[in-house]
Amino acid sequence: MNDDVRNIVLGVVAAGISAALGWVARTYLWRRKLRRKQAFFGLPENSESLLVVNRDAGSADLAVHRHDVFALLELAALIKDCGAGAEVVTQDAARQGFGERTEFCVGGPGSNRRMAAHLNAMLPGVRINTDPEPGPDKLAFQIGAEHYRMEPGVTEYVLLARLTAGRRHATRPVFLFCGQRAITNQAATRYLVRHHERLARKHGNHSFVLLLKVINSQAYGPDVVELVEDVTRASQAPLPEATIVTAT
Repeated sequence: MNDDVRNIVLGVVAAGISAALGWVARTYLWRRKLRRKQAFFGLPENSESLLVVNRDAGSADLAVHRHDVFALLELAALIKDCGAGAEVVTQDAARQGFGERTEFCVGGPGSNRRMAAHLNAMLPGVRINTDPEPGPDKLAFQIGAEHYRMEPGVTEYVLLARLTAGRRHATRPVFLFCGQRAITNQAATRYLVRHHERLARKHGNHSFVLLLKVINSQAYGPDVVELVEDVTRASQAPLPEATIVTAT
């Protein structure tokens, strides 16, 4: 074997080794990224999760608003990426505890009784005006001492929460997408899908509650979302009795 042939063979071997090492490195990084995603969402391989869907508050029928359907589709794709499965149930059929399976609960307390139960049990510092009568405070949020009114199509709010029960053997989180309108629920799911890596770095696998603001949804749909504040502490502290306002 002359020098030219030997150099060619060595070059091919070196290229093959480099390609193999690169593939191994990429596979390792991809698997590590997937494991972190699975840990954040509580969705290990072949696990099961629960998608709780609300009803359309503006319909007399047991219908689901199209934006809530879009939210479920985005969550279903995320669950599939983690290698997990999902069971879809309506808000009035989800009669079970929490923490055994990861749960994704969509819709405000006025259209989703499961959401109302979660707010009462885990977020005592949150009140939402569910009075059906029109008025400036319709669907307004009270979080601690702060109030957040919506201007439909212009400025609307939604809570995005990752909550853990804190009980022994209850290791799966509950994700809440609690908005003032259906389009804000979709905005919150899209925000979670887009920013879950940053949220995992900041919060780890601990509970958090974020208040998001959806800007000009009548023009931009669910795509323009701003983080207003991390309201974890305020939402988990019980409201003073004098500040609690209930719908009549």
